[in-house]
Amino acid sequence: MGTALSLIAMLAVAAVAGLAVILAFRPIRAARQAERLARDQRDFHRQREQLEAKFIERASISGKPRGLRWTDVAFDDDVVYARDRRTGGLKALVAVEVSFEAIEGGGMEEVEAVSNIRAATAEFLYESGRWKTNGRVYFNLAPTATVKYLSTDLELVAEEHAAARL
Repeated sequence: MGTALSLIAMLAVAAVAGLAVILAFRPIRAARQAERLARDQRDFHRQREQLEAKFIERASISGKPRGLRWTDVAFDDDVVYARDRRTGGLKALVAVEVSFEAIEGGGMEEVEAVSNIRAATAEFLYESGRWKTNGRVYFNLAPTATVKYLSTDLELVAEEHAAARL
């Protein structure tokens, strides 16, 4: 009986010690994640001009919206960062205003709304240690609204306003 109690006591002590170790490493893990996010954000801002040019190139050749040619894209300074819940991958979301013109023979020449500036969100991805873009755009959604709209897939990590970087 005494041996069984000793064994139970040892297992309880081991369980408590294991829990203490897990709890002790949580702040360390959180600090590492915050450090990694800050580094990735700095990398995004260093590469932003090239990423925006690549976004325009990729989005322009996507054929969306059908019958329209991309003529201008204005990027907002603010960035919203989100994490893909499934893969853990980081995304940068930036508000954009897009202008289009009708492509001759594309069926949109007579539509008056073609010349309206469209609000959207441009998506940038951090994969394999570098930022890239596929030219993916979410029309009629601001960056935070995009995260909410895709809340089953994305979670907000940080919002970075231009004034905060100055």
